[in-house]
Amino acid sequence: MAMFDAIVIGAGMSGLYQLHKLRQLGLKVRVYEAGGDVGGTWYWNRYPGARFDSESWSYGYSFDDEVLKEWEWSEHFAAQPETLAYLNYVADKLKLRRDIRFDSRVTACAYDEAANEWEVTLEDGDTARCRFLITAVGPLSTPVWPTIPGIQDFKGESYHTATWPHHPVSFAGKRVAVIGTGATGVQTIQEVAKTAGTLTVFQRRPNWCAPLVNAKITAEEQAKIKASYPEIFARCRASHGCFIHDADPRRALEVSPQEREAFYEQRYAEPGFGIWMGNFRDIFVSREANDTISEFVARKIRERVKDPKIADKLIPKDHGFGTRRVPLETNYYEVYNQPNVTLVDIRETPIERITPAGIATSDTQRDFDMIIYATGFDAVLGGFNKMEITGLGGRTLKDKWAEGPRTYLGLQVEGFPNLFTLVGPHNAATFCNIPRCIEQNVEWVSDVLAHMQKQGLNRIAATRAAEDAWTEHVYETGQKLLFTQVDSWFMGINTNLPGRNKRTFLLYAAGAPAYRERCDEVAARGYEGFTFD
Repeated sequence: MAMFDAIVIGAGMSGLYQLHKLRQLGLKVRVYEAGGDVGGTWYWNRYPGARFDSESWSYGYSFDDEVLKEWEWSEHFAAQPETLAYLNYVADKLKLRRDIRFDSRVTACAYDEAANEWEVTLEDGDTARCRFLITAVGPLSTPVWPTIPGIQDFKGESYHTATWPHHPVSFAGKRVAVIGTGATGVQTIQEVAKTAGTLTVFQRRPNWCAPLVNAKITAEEQAKIKASYPEIFARCRASHGCFIHDADPRRALEVSPQEREAFYEQRYAEPGFGIWMGNFRDIFVSREANDTISEFVARKIRERVKDPKIADKLIPKDHGFGTRRVPLETNYYEVYNQPNVTLVDIRETPIERITPAGIATSDTQRDFDMIIYATGFDAVLGGFNKMEITGLGGRTLKDKWAEGPRTYLGLQVEGFPNLFTLVGPHNAATFCNIPRCIEQNVEWVSDVLAHMQKQGLNRIAATRAAEDAWTEHVYETGQKLLFTQVDSWFMGINTNLPGRNKRTFLLYAAGAPAYRERCDEVAARGYEGFTFD
């Protein structure tokens, strides 16, 4: 059986950087990746329209000056193929692939207390052991299919956005159905509508969407970006979510209606998440303040969608703007003005089953050539739930987290020594311009391992008291926020998963700067809250 100093599960953005840092410590490392190559999210999510909604030049790695000088993003918000090419470029430049085993899905991890080793089992039966186990499974990596009878009966083409095929898929002239209008659904719908013969959108629940305002990066902009990277990353480091956008210091209810309207118009016309992450600071804590931005965006939807009845169906009634994840779009609402596009509200006419020919709702049967499931993920917890992770005393992580996750710093779990959870629950990276928080996570874990090397220590474990205090703190950070009162993946709610209807906070809401400060304080105090052997 192969023995490593560390095993990393996942070769996405966090796994690649963690491998690089562990190599710098001189450790023998193996990365196991379920996919056929590097990229994680960007390897699997190849659906039409897939792109990130962080500015591309704020999204890439910041740790390597040569990478920053050499790589040039072509758009302000890069599409999936370009992002995947970027991660392949980094993997090649740093020669990371030699320590990665692809097409290798981890199914179980068990801690051997006597040996102080983790034994990792793969889907093909192979096993390996390590001293340190690091999960880099990502918060949105486990696709969820809806619980609709008959999915296997459909005779046409059928795809889930998160497991999109590597070969081209044509929509030209076809009768296409898309189920779901979350972030991936919005991106998919606006692309499929361009060429499909007919597109029928089955909306389970409308979301507040805002314009992406994407554009090519000019040569002048490229030069300015490369000269400004230190300032860009400093700006990200200082903002709540590590985006270039940070909350406006004013409050929506303290300015005049005219000033508020002008500010909303400005934010709506600007690129990116400014309207979400750079808005008045009270819109996420005051319902009255949130009503002002919700009413503004509702007016925009009504202006953009010609049929008032369709516009009304596209306007959320059960949550305010920004209290769930805000999809960014390009002409999404205009899609519903096209004669080839139909919107079906399945709260009014629920889907009863998938048939061999298409989709049967409570009112009719519709025939399709293709069904696309944009039904999302088992967010944050899904990657962990797919593995049987067993710690001290034979207790599994699933059992420990049955009533909701409990962690220390979102990076360790009491009863699971030498296990680190990058971008796990209760970690600032779950509500962040994720590469910025990935780097903080990876560097903190690498620093504690370097500390252990220097001190001759082999085992690190979070204490129960530290875990209790951190978990309580995490819940306190979200108590005043409106999104903790809304059903969403932020709160662990997933209507497609049995038993996932209880709200349990998965994020860290006090912001990346506060999170980083807490992590740094723990390290400065000799890694307070951890025990070492």
